[in-house]
Amino acid sequence: MTTTQRRTRPVTRSLQIFLFVFAFGLGAVPGIANEVPPNIVLFIADDLGWADCSVNGGRDIATPNMERLAKDGMTFSHAFVDSPSCAPSRAALLTGLHGARSGSMFNHSKPLPEIKKWPAYFRELGYDVAAIGKTAHYAQVKDYGFDHFSHFKYHEDDCVTAAVEWLERRESAKPLCLIVGTNWPHVPWPEKSNYDPASLTLPQTLVSTPKTRQMRARYAEAVANADRDLGLVYDAALHKLGGNLFFLFSGDHGAQWPFGKWNCYDAGIRTPLIAVWKNKIDPASRSGAMVSWIDLLPTCLEAAGFKGRGSFDGRSFIPILQGDRKDHREEIFTQHSGDGRMNEFPMRSVRTRDWKYIRNLDPAREYHTHIDRAEAKGYWESWERKAKNDPAAARIVQRYLRRPAEELYDLAADPDELRNLADIEEHAAIRKELSRKVDEWMAATGDRGLQTKQP
Repeated sequence: MTTTQRRTRPVTRSLQIFLFVFAFGLGAVPGIANEVPPNIVLFIADDLGWADCSVNGGRDIATPNMERLAKDGMTFSHAFVDSPSCAPSRAALLTGLHGARSGSMFNHSKPLPEIKKWPAYFRELGYDVAAIGKTAHYAQVKDYGFDHFSHFKYHEDDCVTAAVEWLERRESAKPLCLIVGTNWPHVPWPEKSNYDPASLTLPQTLVSTPKTRQMRARYAEAVANADRDLGLVYDAALHKLGGNLFFLFSGDHGAQWPFGKWNCYDAGIRTPLIAVWKNKIDPASRSGAMVSWIDLLPTCLEAAGFKGRGSFDGRSFIPILQGDRKDHREEIFTQHSGDGRMNEFPMRSVRTRDWKYIRNLDPAREYHTHIDRAEAKGYWESWERKAKNDPAAARIVQRYLRRPAEELYDLAADPDELRNLADIEEHAAIRKELSRKVDEWMAATGDRGLQTKQP
């Protein structure tokens, strides 16, 4: 907060402190320790690939606002979502629970009504809780109990402008917990792009065709839109809320490319995550701690002063942010179950620091998604044409369509997860160990596998 802002808003800040203390009793606010609770703003990008962000080594797409956040706070290299599909991922965020426990395992599904959700926790701590833009999954956001919500339908791209304007108009003395969700870079990607298709670097999992490169340029423009939106919200939050601000940026899962969204490969489940909190988090710091989206609710609650245990699968990583610990999780568990009739291919996975194990529950079925059946069909057809005469393209197409029962990847040697080691005898011990962990996790969360039916 600038000196000018301090001079013009002393009454508002004093009133905020008075109301908070009056509501809960001096010294009785859990975990606040007589400090003013921070305002909390979470910015969510939609379908953003981790590797496409410049803060994570991406070289093709300019993301200057992510870079700005990284200079102000801590960047995580190993953050993961609970599911590589929109609704289950966001349900995990808003409940702190794995999908099998929250009831949201399929896309367009929502948590069970009896599950306590994000707004209820913060309202109990005296917060205003708002959501503008895609927070849950379109119209379902009204079921979560936010004090204010708007612009939650598909690609309401004026949502960021609305969020900035709402924030500027807000006069409440209560601390604020605000979630802003941009639809970028979710499809449909912009028709026009400032990026040269020929200059873009394609991941090894993609088939290089003129149509693929054209679509890649459009995706790059969509990522730039997300970064622009991030900057607008960050600037507005700093201007309105001042220095007592806990600001987080992340993405709900990977981008809508083959082997990304709707997959348990890192391109589907690994997400950007940056946290900024002045005088609490060292600027320009980085963490290799493994954290999950189920950890975000407990983390934000601890920042707000909540000291209860909560019925969470996640746990707070505040000790990581404050430099008290370096490690958080030993394993990350993820699940994908389906997304309507476009995408019925259930899988479960566990990821350690160095290994990834994926179990495909119905390997006799062909793998299909919107990519080869809907929005991206234009470039997928170019892959099929090239595969007729190009063995490398044919291998990628077949790998997309046909999945084995088990997959095992040595992430240290093969970070792009290209060589499946599940049938290699020398790796049988690690495969069996990780398979056992998936069994135990499914049993502990009540995941019934193929018996889980789409609502």
